[in-house]
Amino acid sequence: MPARWDPSEQLQAAYADMVEWRRYLHRNPELSFREQQTSSWIAKMLRSFGCDVQEGVGGYGVVAELSSDEAGPCVALRADIDALPIEDAKSCDYASAVPGVMHACGHDAHTSTLLAIARTYAHNRSDWKGTRRFLFQPAEELCPGGAVPMIKDGALEGVEAIYGVHLWTPLPYGTLASRGGPFMAAPDEFTIQIVGKGGHGGLPHQTIDAVVAGASLVQSLQTIVSRNVDPTEPAVVTVGSFQAGTTGNVIAERATLHGTVRTFRNEVRAGIRSRMETVIQHIAEMFGAQITLDYREGYPAVVNDDGEAERFQSVAKRLFGDEAVQLSGLIMAGEDFSYYLQQVPGCFMFVGAGNDACGASYPHHHPRFDIDERAMLHAARLLIGMAEHRASGTAPAG
Repeated sequence: MPARWDPSEQLQAAYADMVEWRRYLHRNPELSFREQQTSSWIAKMLRSFGCDVQEGVGGYGVVAELSSDEAGPCVALRADIDALPIEDAKSCDYASAVPGVMHACGHDAHTSTLLAIARTYAHNRSDWKGTRRFLFQPAEELCPGGAVPMIKDGALEGVEAIYGVHLWTPLPYGTLASRGGPFMAAPDEFTIQIVGKGGHGGLPHQTIDAVVAGASLVQSLQTIVSRNVDPTEPAVVTVGSFQAGTTGNVIAERATLHGTVRTFRNEVRAGIRSRMETVIQHIAEMFGAQITLDYREGYPAVVNDDGEAERFQSVAKRLFGDEAVQLSGLIMAGEDFSYYLQQVPGCFMFVGAGNDACGASYPHHHPRFDIDERAMLHAARLLIGMAEHRASGTAPAG
């Protein structure tokens, strides 16, 4: 049975507001765990729609709720609200006004989309049943993230299903994608400190060269995935930063490496960490250096409920046509939506927002990142469609 309510025309009428809200947020970004003004603005908007609003959930999180006159399930929809420490390099009237901070991942659009959804539900209480809960989550971009504190503060109490979207520029506007089971990777971070013995560049035999030890370590770490992980298991070990030395004729005493590990299964995650520890120990012994590893586990992998992923395929194809809907490959980026999915069934979905014609061709976290703003309409229709299909009691296709 399809959803009994089609909000498409109302969302289309709200599109100008969605763009205005998104551009306001884009001009006024706030970093993870610092979203005070953003949170207050969201709460004020939600109260003006008639929502019951709770502020300060898990920090700067906002939870809004609406109930209809007809009994039904509680379905949650989530948006993230934080920005990144990146200088906005775009030349447009909505470029960030905050030096060194910008919405370079689309969270401004996620927030605006969910605001439009909340207002649409508020204006149509007789057309749906049950309760809709809207989670505006801080600190998705920075571990330990904002999802766990919101859950601890009761954001999921009574929730039967949860859905979220990410506007995704690698996908062209007009397409949508998701998958059941493992979807997005667990993103871990590490820092390696190397302490050797500095000295004159012409007298290397009197030193312990931290640069050479670090270079050997970088090369050795790259063999972990290729030689110690089952080749059928997706995994990444990346050293993204290598800092050492001050000038060309001085052998560096210290070096610092920063990197990331991306996996989907806990066994692979643990195996890579163990192998890193072994490699570091042997490199330290070989060069006579002191090497320490600070390994920080990030979010778990995003694992969609199989039934809810089938629901996505059914709902998205009904709304947008078969050709628009894709079965996503595995994505090595991480997302703390994973914590919600550990508590209740749900699905995280990608909505295509890439379009060269409007400048939405740069990757996420790029200084010139932008989106095709029309993707917000697709995201809103999809989230409402998922919620209403779930509330109707209709089982997922397949």
